[in-house]
Amino acid sequence: MRAFITGVSGPALTAAEREFLHDAQPWGLIIFKRNVTEPAALRALINDARSALGRQAPVLVDQEGGRVQRLGPPHWPKYPPAAAYARLYDENPMKGLAATRLGARLIAADLAAVGIDVDCMPLADVPVAGADAVIGDRAFGDRPDKVAALAAAFAEGLQDGGVLPVVKHLPGHGRATADSHQKLPVVTATKAALETTDFAAFRPLTGLPLAMTAHVVFTALDQMAPATTSVVIVHDVIRGLIGYQGLLMSDDLSMGALSGSLGERTTAALAAGCDIALHCNGRMSEMRAVAEAAPVLAGEAARRADAALARRKPATGIDLAASQAEFARRLSAVWEPARGLA
Repeated sequence: MRAFITGVSGPALTAAEREFLHDAQPWGLIIFKRNVTEPAALRALINDARSALGRQAPVLVDQEGGRVQRLGPPHWPKYPPAAAYARLYDENPMKGLAATRLGARLIAADLAAVGIDVDCMPLADVPVAGADAVIGDRAFGDRPDKVAALAAAFAEGLQDGGVLPVVKHLPGHGRATADSHQKLPVVTATKAALETTDFAAFRPLTGLPLAMTAHVVFTALDQMAPATTSVVIVHDVIRGLIGYQGLLMSDDLSMGALSGSLGERTTAALAAGCDIALHCNGRMSEMRAVAEAAPVLAGEAARRADAALARRKPATGIDLAASQAEFARRLSAVWEPARGLA
């Protein structure tokens, strides 16, 4: 298998995509809204992709809740943004943590039912005043201790449901004054400020199996390269100061923050120290360019990948209907949609 994750174009594989998956052998597949119609069709797509790959490859999705939820009504429940859990935590930390674990456990049940076993969540980004709204209510708060506690609870709920979490966006997207989907954000905060806020939220989460980088320049650390393609940030900050030693993937290489061809982006991210390159948009010409630049997964990257997948475990038992009712009751005080369900 090769050191990249790919998307595909629609709700069913094309013949060209099936051949591509078989020949290029990406490490995993990522699902987006364009791939989602109803549960049976999504499960069929995932089974078809795994059949083409010839293995039980990891299948990822961004199922955060709030603005970022790829599986949604009418076939799947709507979930709150992270900020709703943060409001509950402010009222009672133990209740906030319990609700967060339960929400993540319910998301995991939804995902596992269709064959998805990796959720690109939780965020541990710490927003600051004046930052771009791209993070906003996706964050668990504006204090690193609170963010770390709620992120850990969310990760625990996912893992209890048999789904691996991906913590993002290392070493922090909360200060970005631009949306990296569109252009490259540049953060000018001092190293000391970054260490006490942004990095501090990630340090308690270094035991999580997978993580994702940020397409953000931190001028105090590297004047030119965003974290995804910065040797200094990956080795000295993510692996060093923060201490994360699990599988590190890039954020989506097709985003507007990055420059150069898709092959150049892939090479730069992997040379910087990312273990896996992520490409999401399902455009075949770009998929081929990423595949050509991605080497066979080997060495330390392969060890981390194997270690991450070894953390997959069977889901704990859950009374789904009772848990959904309990979740709605817990969230009804802080999240408007839950009031009609409680």
